[in-house]
Amino acid sequence: MTTTLPISSPTTENIIHLPSGAIPLVNTNLRSKDARAPTALVYCEGNFGLPDGKTANGLIRHSEKYEILSVIDSTQAGRDAGEVLDGYPNAIPILRHLDDAFAAHLPVPDYFIYGMAPATGMLSDAERLIVLDALKRGMNVVNGLHEFLNDDPEFIAASRAGNVAIIDIRKPRPKNDLRLFSGNINNVTCPRIAVLGTDCAIGKRTTASILTRALIARGVNAVMVTTGQTGMMQGSRYGVALDAVPSQFCCGELEATIIDAFEGEDPDIIIVEGQGALSHPAFCTSAFILRGSVPDGVILQHAPKRKHRCDFDQMPMPEPKSEISLIEAFADTKVIGLTINHEDMTDGEISDSILYYQEQLGIPVTDALARPVEQLAEMVLSSFPALQRKLSLSVQ
Repeated sequence: MTTTLPISSPTTENIIHLPSGAIPLVNTNLRSKDARAPTALVYCEGNFGLPDGKTANGLIRHSEKYEILSVIDSTQAGRDAGEVLDGYPNAIPILRHLDDAFAAHLPVPDYFIYGMAPATGMLSDAERLIVLDALKRGMNVVNGLHEFLNDDPEFIAASRAGNVAIIDIRKPRPKNDLRLFSGNINNVTCPRIAVLGTDCAIGKRTTASILTRALIARGVNAVMVTTGQTGMMQGSRYGVALDAVPSQFCCGELEATIIDAFEGEDPDIIIVEGQGALSHPAFCTSAFILRGSVPDGVILQHAPKRKHRCDFDQMPMPEPKSEISLIEAFADTKVIGLTINHEDMTDGEISDSILYYQEQLGIPVTDALARPVEQLAEMVLSSFPALQRKLSLSVQ
């Protein structure tokens, strides 16, 4: 007998208001005057809260590097950024355009962050003018696109004229400095967990970040290794933008970054952010992550209501069961849990999905944003008894 997942009518927004029992994310953007972070506004026109706005979404939820003052998205101007994302206000306003931001923020923000991740990886003609305007107004620019603005004469001239900097986050180190895979990952003695997904822009980084902080709250020395531009913008100490690294060096660059984290932090566990999906024909990064990190376990992120791959409406979404089979066939690892991306879902549908997939897959299932974070931490601790025993001994 085939079981079908209960589906209710879709909601009008991509987010839901979390139930009272859920634990909201703390706004870590607010700093004391004694530990002032540089200020920033995030440009996310027409995409805030949507998959292509994942960089802005991530920075609003968590930023250790910048104090985020506002988001620019004329389609949602006047709203609170936290309310749009997670149903909880965080006092970060959404503004119409750069003029509004300058009227609202005195002094001028230190940084203008391009907060979108379009499939093209390039600026549109209109966006070029906006970024140039930001440089002329005296803001440093943080760029996470594949288009490196420091290679463009017009942007170079504008940054020099404004005495400001352009930071191309995705630009890899010089080829002579790139590292090949060595096999030394096998000398990393703590568990490594990769958070993968059934699609791109599905919440892997968010879940990995919440998991890392939840484990730390339990007394585990957890370290997160990021693999994309957003995590690096958020202030990750250990990270590499893998999709900008030549393929020959991807496994080695990730391996070396994980070893750096292991030697630098002596962690109990390392959480590795995933990219794309192993089954997705447009992206190969998941393969490099599985090879380079040699994970002891995998958590898979899935959006039950997503009908087709992000940006590929001719490609239907895979089911978690097939993705799990592919991951476990491709690498010597085990999928230890499933996490839900609740886009277009009601709270009841989240509960139905959790029960459905637990029964179908026989592994723990939760939602990192809409369910207590303890469930996410327990997903990992229950899979590694030695880690649980270490925690118990430290409490005694």
